[in-house]
Amino acid sequence: MFARMRSDIQCILERDPAARSRFEVITCYPGLHAVWMHRMAHACWTSGFKWLGRALSHLGRWLTGIEIHPGAVLGDRVFFDHAMGVVVGETAEIGEGCTIYQGVTLGGTSLYKGVKRHPTLGKNVVVGAGAKVLGGFVVGDGAKIGSNAVVTKPVPAGATAVGIPARIIESQAGVSADVSPFNAYGITQQDDPLSQALQQLIEHAAQQERQIEQLREALEKLAPGACASDPASDKQLPVDQMSKMV
Repeated sequence: MFARMRSDIQCILERDPAARSRFEVITCYPGLHAVWMHRMAHACWTSGFKWLGRALSHLGRWLTGIEIHPGAVLGDRVFFDHAMGVVVGETAEIGEGCTIYQGVTLGGTSLYKGVKRHPTLGKNVVVGAGAKVLGGFVVGDGAKIGSNAVVTKPVPAGATAVGIPARIIESQAGVSADVSPFNAYGITQQDDPLSQALQQLIEHAAQQERQIEQLREALEKLAPGACASDPASDKQLPVDQMSKMV
């Protein structure tokens, strides 16, 4: 038990640069308190003391601002960073090494009892602030959920989900989800997939414009005056300006 508690403290020191000492983490981190209280509530819940488990969960919510149903399953080294307003549903499962920020909901979309209604997070998943992960599906190991994303479908291992509704950015080829670097708030160097598509369209249009200009120059050499100048067609595509906007 004490080894597990030391591991909980150490994972916070590794992932939060604001953490200065073990004493500070133990006394001033509500995310850590929420995890410890949940373990007691979960033990009561699985032992058949349902009301006591709910009561401990409610007390933990009142003290920390983090609501974790006593039926939820948490792995080792789970870090709720800031985490005010986090809600974790009854059938949710959070894997080892996950990081969850403030305002996150791991919610369900079904009203049927006894079924898997809430998501399962694999190992080392990062869920950014304000994200909503809704449904009984799996978020793969090393996946990242961007801030304020609304995820309603499975996320492959190592991928990133961004937007409303969430769009999936697949992991780069050859990059393992187990060795991917930690990204605070689910932020990556990759662009939003919609931005990537628009950028490709801009580059394609600019390439076509260059090819048309080359054809005009070739025709002009073969037949001078064949390509009359048209002020409307002479306008160049503002590639740099459009790229910055995207």
